[in-house]
Amino acid sequence: MNVDTLSDRVNGTIDQIGRWVDRQPPLSLNRGVGAVIGVPAWSVLGIASWLTPSPNGYGTHLQLGLGECTMLHLTGFPCPMCGMTTTFTLFAHLRPIDAFLNQPFGVVLFSCTLAGAAIGFADVVTGRGYWRKALRWVDKRESRAAAVLMFGMFFGWVYKVLAMHPELRFW
Repeated sequence: MNVDTLSDRVNGTIDQIGRWVDRQPPLSLNRGVGAVIGVPAWSVLGIASWLTPSPNGYGTHLQLGLGECTMLHLTGFPCPMCGMTTTFTLFAHLRPIDAFLNQPFGVVLFSCTLAGAAIGFADVVTGRGYWRKALRWVDKRESRAAAVLMFGMFFGWVYKVLAMHPELRFW
């Protein structure tokens, strides 16, 4: 199968999904999308509030039965997502300053998760389609949002490396 054929099939599938969405009654569609957005976000927030933040600033995910970070184990340096579970847990325990100091970019991701939870909940309850407004808002700023997320992750990673390895600081 060549790339053009694959592209045509993907576009055809997307068109079919779009037509199916357009046929759904607005109230039930909005509530369904709200559940699809809200349930995972509320699950993440619930798990974060259930966990105990690691005093190391990383490793909270071990409480979920997950293994240790391979990159940290092999190199001694944190991965770009290092400390995110701990930051989410700190924020869920209403310790925003500790969360920010642990991994600044984690606060951004936590805020996005919280926004998704709120939008999902509002749509499940009201069916008003707040997800559409959020999608339009993001769509208008897609490139900037992607750039902010990429740079935020990079600088959060640099921050975490410097926090875990003070010998690398040049000041």
